[in-house]
Amino acid sequence: MVNSTPYIGRFAPSPSGPLHFGSLIAALGSFLRARSVGGQWLVRIEDIDPPREIAGASDQILKTLAAYGMHWDSTVLYQSQRLDVYQQQINQLLATDNAYYCQCTRKEIKAMGGSYDGRCGTRIQPHKTGAIRIRNRYGVAQFQDQLKGTIAVDSQFAAEDFIIKRSDGLYAYQLAVVLDDIYQQITEVVRGSDLLEPTCRQISLFKLLNCPSPDWLHLPLACAEKGRKLSKQNHAAAIDIVKPQASINAALTFLGQAEVVPETDVTKMLVQAISQFDMTKVPTQSEILLIT
Repeated sequence: MVNSTPYIGRFAPSPSGPLHFGSLIAALGSFLRARSVGGQWLVRIEDIDPPREIAGASDQILKTLAAYGMHWDSTVLYQSQRLDVYQQQINQLLATDNAYYCQCTRKEIKAMGGSYDGRCGTRIQPHKTGAIRIRNRYGVAQFQDQLKGTIAVDSQFAAEDFIIKRSDGLYAYQLAVVLDDIYQQITEVVRGSDLLEPTCRQISLFKLLNCPSPDWLHLPLACAEKGRKLSKQNHAAAIDIVKPQASINAALTFLGQAEVVPETDVTKMLVQAISQFDMTKVPTQSEILLIT
């Protein structure tokens, strides 16, 4: 863990629909990892993209976690309540020339070869409106994953000045997640392998903000077919909130763990799962196809 501080992990779903089996993998994996080392486990609702959100989904997610025996420490953090914090950080980055406005369209970026070339950051007369991009002074292209070892990404992707506030006024995931991980003092991020590449950008931002980066552990994705993970966008079925026992054991099997004795009280199931949790048995591949 970072600087040998007490372990703090988190699960951070977006309220774009109910939890499905893929979500359960991330939630249970992060929960077991935290509890197996005697650490804290926090829940954060990433609700800063209203067009993608579904009314009532946040409450439904929390009820599902509780029904599965995954009880969180401290108060649930809602990103929508931290917009002022995000804006204050952006103002500081702009004032110190660590961020700038960009008006390049997707069509223009496509003409650049698909990767933004930083041109708005070199203008003699800077834009005063548009999207806001970080001046990516570090361009981290690789990192150590606690499960997978060294992860390397495309150097051009790693070096790109990425967006931290969109032109429509919404705050970008990369900025919000880093500021929240700093605020909650997260020591290790356990999540799905679909976020391997963005990790490099987040580490670059941690460095720019002069803050220690957490450790990283990316779990395999549950996929219906190769390259197609279970997701809310793909209309993945919600997990059973009434009888969660079978789903808990299915998730444990997916994570390479031994099944536990089904109990009416799911908390007892998780106590057993925590006691026998073995990180060395978690699969290292990025995807696992589900057998239907």
